[in-house]
Amino acid sequence: MPRVKRGVIHLKKRRKLLAATKGYRWGRKNRIKLARPAMLKAGAYAFRDRRAKKRTFRALWLIQINAACRELGLSYSVFAKKLKDAKVEVDRKILSQIAREQPATFAALFKKVNV
Repeated sequence: MPRVKRGVIHLKKRRKLLAATKGYRWGRKNRIKLARPAMLKAGAYAFRDRRAKKRTFRALWLIQINAACRELGLSYSVFAKKLKDAKVEVDRKILSQIAREQPATFAALFKKVNV
């Protein structure tokens, strides 16, 4: 079997790896042995946290809606039930945005549902 010289390809892979870890701290930005696991972990964390971000935003929306409801004298859970009974289909993201930016509109919606 003939000898394979991988100089060009090997260097290209290393350069690509170091370009991906540019900006990392300590030796993880310029040492191959430290850069490879750092890049793999960063990819895993990015994948995981793209999903975690959705959870945290949903929790934030619930907190904002609850705060707006409590000012009007009702808890979020009761408000959500009344929304469902009145067949008002507004998702939590939009509801929290209305509660934050347009309190008068939220109060009108609240009155419509709370009758």
